[in-house]
This record gives sequence, structure tokens and C-alpha cells, in this order.
Amino acid sequence: MFTGIITDVGRVAAVEMRGDMRARIACSYAMADVDLGASIACDGVCLTVVDRGASPPGGSPADGYLAGGWFDVDISAETLARTNIGADGWSVGRRLNLERALRVGDELGGHIVSGHVDGVAIVERAAPEGDSLRLTLSAPADLARFIAPKGSVALNGTSLTVNEVDGNRFGINLIPHTCATTTWGEARVGDRVNLEIDTLARYVARLAEAS
Repeated sequence: MFTGIITDVGRVAAVEMRGDMRARIACSYAMADVDLGASIACDGVCLTVVDRGASPPGGSPADGYLAGGWFDVDISAETLARTNIGADGWSVGRRLNLERALRVGDELGGHIVSGHVDGVAIVERAAPEGDSLRLTLSAPADLARFIAPKGSVALNGTSLTVNEVDGNRFGINLIPHTCATTTWGEARVGDRVNLEIDTLARYVARLAEAS
């Protein structure tokens, strides 16, 4: 379980196809404090740490490594099919929004996020608005009905508030802090974005169907 508050921006250090995809992700986390089997949300995708370690001597961002360490994850065919990993691929050097799993007692600053991506949204418009960045995205038709004005969505793992909804399109506003501390400052038209709808919206819609 996560909150959608990004705590690090990692970088893909290596990718290997071995049945499933295995990726090595460099990060600034102290990996001695991360257990094997722990969950880390990577661009909103809940993935399991299957190996981890410190950055190698002489490792640098140019090699895909960061100051903290690295962890390996396996990515199944189902995950590839439902996320932007399968559509875009993860190439070495790609930057990822990271969040470690919520612990009892942690501050819940965003909203409850499971890390189970529902589908992929597409950035249709990106324009400055004051000091912020305003985006319009389109959602798959089967997910658009779960998105409501002033509701929450998780996009590439980031908890964001929906400004407005028009059919399958919806708008969000990214403040300078969010752009600076996540990958959202790099957002471009045409980007494919991992979308997780609000869990509460999912259950309310299900109850309405049953009534």
C-alpha cells in the first residue's frame, strides 16, 4: 500500500528479458534498510525487490547508478500488458518515480494507492499556467467513468487531484514542487502514463451496479 507521495526519483540501470522482464533500478534509498521481498512502487507499479545492493565503486549517473544503491525487480507479462512498461519499454537511463510501501504510523499525505495499475492514460496537452504545469489527459473509456472532478488519481505513482472532466478527458495541475521532485517536469504531449483510479471510486461504482 502506498500514498502517491514520491520519495525518490530512480533510474533504470539495466534491463534483461529472461521469461519475464528483469530490471535493475538505481535509487537514493539506503538499500541496507530494504528487505528482499519488499514492495516499491516504480512509476506507480507495485514491484517486489528480488535483489539489492549498494552502488558499485565508481558507479555514476552516467552508468545508470545513483548515490544510494540499486534493486532488481521482475516484471510479468500481465504487468507489461497493463502499464506503460510494455508500450514504451524501460531503457537504461529512464527516470522513474519511486515510493516505498506505507508503514504503520507514516503520514498519509496523498490518498490510498495500491500500486495495481488499471490502464494507461495519454497526455494530450501540456501548457504552463502561472508557475504550474497544466496537463490534459485521455483515459481508456472503461476507466473514465471512475474519474471525477476534485477526486484523486494516481498517475505514474503520483497522487494528483482532478481539476475537470470532459468525457474521457481530464485535467490536472502540477505545482512547481511536484515538477521538481518527480519526473513530471519532463512531461510531454504523447506520453503514456500509468493510471490507477481511486479505490473508493471503484467500490462506489460497483455498489451502484449491484443496486
